[in-house]
Amino acid sequence: MRAIQIKEYLPDPSHMKVVSLPTPAPSASTYLIAIHATATNFFDLLQIRGKYQHQPPMPFISGAEFAGVILAEPTTPPPTGSHKFHVGDRVFGSFQGGYSTHILAPEASLRPMPSNWDFASAAGLMVTAPTAYAALVTRANTRPNETVLVHAAAGGVGLSAVQVAKALGATVIATAGSKRKLEVAKAYGADHCIDYNDPKWYEQVKALTPKQKGVDVVFDPVGMIDNSLRCIAWNGRLVIIGFTAGKIEKIAMNRILLKNVSLIGLHWGMYAREEPEMVDEVWKALFNLMAAGKFKGTVFTDKEFIGLETIGEALQMLGNRKTWGKVVVKVPQDKVSKL
Repeated sequence: MRAIQIKEYLPDPSHMKVVSLPTPAPSASTYLIAIHATATNFFDLLQIRGKYQHQPPMPFISGAEFAGVILAEPTTPPPTGSHKFHVGDRVFGSFQGGYSTHILAPEASLRPMPSNWDFASAAGLMVTAPTAYAALVTRANTRPNETVLVHAAAGGVGLSAVQVAKALGATVIATAGSKRKLEVAKAYGADHCIDYNDPKWYEQVKALTPKQKGVDVVFDPVGMIDNSLRCIAWNGRLVIIGFTAGKIEKIAMNRILLKNVSLIGLHWGMYAREEPEMVDEVWKALFNLMAAGKFKGTVFTDKEFIGLETIGEALQMLGNRKTWGKVVVKVPQDKVSKL
């Protein structure tokens, strides 16, 4: 197989190299999968520099999101007598080692590809889609006719949130930092789009709400809670997804009290350990949205990336914030892997 193997920490993704390695065999608990598309993430940039909170031991294969085809099942049968996936099944998942032509992954890290979806669209689902759904439904309890403010709405998780909010019957106000990104957010269903480079963007947001009362829900993967409190409605909910701006805010708690609002955190990655039953519930709801045509892939299409050799460039563009949606790299397979 071919893969991007990290043997020492790198200053930037331009130093990533594709190497040839033995194709692994399935173990008692892992499937062998031929990867046809792999998605990039900001944490990949941190991981190759040794600055991520979850660092695999050296050497490791970078990347963590993918879509592909099952080549071989685990060698040990499960208690039920049959594995969930079989040779030839198309799957997507999240597991260390996505920047490769092949990967070994356990069943819990995989999901069946939605019918009529391509590998590129499915490769970027595993992190963004459930994060958006769990934030808006499980945590914020978003209801029809409410107004939802989605920050960084043209990112992978942002576009997912726009679609989920619209499917719930909400009005969506999207923020982004460029004309192109605002166009993308609009194309994915946002009702109103605002450039957050305007220092008074929150005034524009509030003016768009019924009776200028403010938004009911804020979806924030950036770190914009402080100013979002200026345009939140009474009884509003602000869901904290992340801090892509690089700064963790400090909020005056009297503002939370005076506006009678709730600050809500979401750590989707911990649900598998703390509330595993909720993981299946969220995915069931998402698959229903996909089947109904209310949720589509968020693949960045302004530039196409084909081959593992292009991952460095893809990550560079991602890190420089020159992209929108999910930046996905197509991974060509040889004839043996094309099932």
